[in-house]
Amino acid sequence: MTTDGLSILAADEDHEALERLGALLRELGHRVTAYAISVAEVAEKVLSDDPDVSIVVLHEDDDHALALIEELGASASGPVVALTLRDDPDFVARAADRGIAAYTQPATPDAIQSAIELALRRHAELTRLETKVDQLEGALERRAVIERAKGILMERHDVDQAAAFERLRTHARAARRRVVDVARDVADGELDLP
Repeated sequence: MTTDGLSILAADEDHEALERLGALLRELGHRVTAYAISVAEVAEKVLSDDPDVSIVVLHEDDDHALALIEELGASASGPVVALTLRDDPDFVARAADRGIAAYTQPATPDAIQSAIELALRRHAELTRLETKVDQLEGALERRAVIERAKGILMERHDVDQAAAFERLRTHARAARRRVVDVARDVADGELDLP
């Protein structure tokens, strides 16, 4: 996974801190495509720029930082990294609940780059898992439709499961359709198989 030249949104309430972070990120070879101060700006910038990674600098205003993180987590397609200047495990846990993928306490180039790489890996894994869950849910739904149709056919025609499935499969082949589509029609009462 390459992490060179990423598009990064930097979010913080402190203009000077944003400028310093932007300079550091550019030194690391990244493009800082947007700076955001307020929660409203975060939403606007994420929609317009679609950054690869978003970084939120955390200071003393926990509520503002958490609101920024929550907005980024809800609207950004990429991961969110928190750069914290203090050691506060409770705050980091609350930030994680709102969507950060990684955080770093020292604001050194190496630490920030490592946090970015970790966030991208976690985000890729989460995306892969979400895709897998979607696939499994789809498979389960298809299976449930087929089972429901088999049950209907078993009751209507006094046949066992294998014979009911064979009726679905035979009709699907003859109609050049998928078994699940035929089963859905049977379950919805739109098709009555002989």
